[in-house]
Amino acid sequence: MAEGEASSARHAWWARLSPPARALALFWAVVLGGVAALVVVLALLGAPPRHEAIHAGAAPPATEMAAVPSSRAAPAATPVMPAPGVPPAADPALLEAAQDFPGQDLPRIGPDGRKPMQVYASAAGRGEKRPRVGLVLGGIGLSAADSTAAIEQLPAAVTLAFSPYAQNPVGLAQAARAHGHEILISLPLEPQGYPLNDEGPETLLTGAAPADNARRLEWALSRLTGYAGATGALDGLHGERFAGEKMLFEGLQHDLAARGLFYIDPRPGAAPPEFVPGRAVDLVVDAPPGEAAIAAALEALSRRALEHGTALGLADLPRPVTVSRIAIWAGSLTEQGLALVPASALVAAPGSPAMGSQ
Repeated sequence: MAEGEASSARHAWWARLSPPARALALFWAVVLGGVAALVVVLALLGAPPRHEAIHAGAAPPATEMAAVPSSRAAPAATPVMPAPGVPPAADPALLEAAQDFPGQDLPRIGPDGRKPMQVYASAAGRGEKRPRVGLVLGGIGLSAADSTAAIEQLPAAVTLAFSPYAQNPVGLAQAARAHGHEILISLPLEPQGYPLNDEGPETLLTGAAPADNARRLEWALSRLTGYAGATGALDGLHGERFAGEKMLFEGLQHDLAARGLFYIDPRPGAAPPEFVPGRAVDLVVDAPPGEAAIAAALEALSRRALEHGTALGLADLPRPVTVSRIAIWAGSLTEQGLALVPASALVAAPGSPAMGSQ
């Protein structure tokens, strides 16, 4: 009964209102209802996420400041020094711009007299008193997979000769240095049987104009930085015809010596270089490249080192079978009383001891 009376009273109150008053009351009822609904919705959604507040300009909480990117450059990292025995990366003081090849650099003797052959030589084998044997592995860079396997699987004392025709010489050279390998650059010198045996479009030729050969030499030397020396071993060829021309070969030696490099002659038994620190290899171990032949050649190299005190071998290409046999052979040297050393430890200026003999 009371509820019915209240309802009748509300109807009587509404009936007494004028039409304008009724419209105004209805308007405010709608507005208040909308506000109440908005309050309910906001309460259900909760506070805006923190990342929205950051984008709106509010400062993030202190615990999250590290996650917000900063427009300021990070402090420079402390330079990491190479581990003992690891050849350093290229020293700017030992580089000069290659005039004919913009953006490339050539090795040079530093203003303080330091030479690349000293700075970039591996420290492995220094002070070694046992008979020493070295091995140069050529063709690095022609096959990325084979080259990477050689860099990672062979002892650091194996010297690596990079082809100037390598597709990624810089990246591979960084990996080689990180693994402690000493680096050489291979030079395209006219071989026996040219042009049937062709080392590439930048080959130094016996019949080329001196200016052309000078440019081609600079091209080869500018393909890489941070190497200690050069060699005429390139992708299985040995530059015999160019090296057989006395004046040309002597000119090449003078050029390399003026840049502070040493030279490894890939012709077994060749006379030592006269005008540049260097040495000829004693044996090519992968000619022929069969597994049994390689194993026999490596054993012959060991015997030579035991008999003469030093020996230097050359493997022309990093074929998987060659890398595998070298790794096995290197693991047996200690029990034979031999020390594996980089090529720089076995080269010398005319009339002086080898660099690594002190």
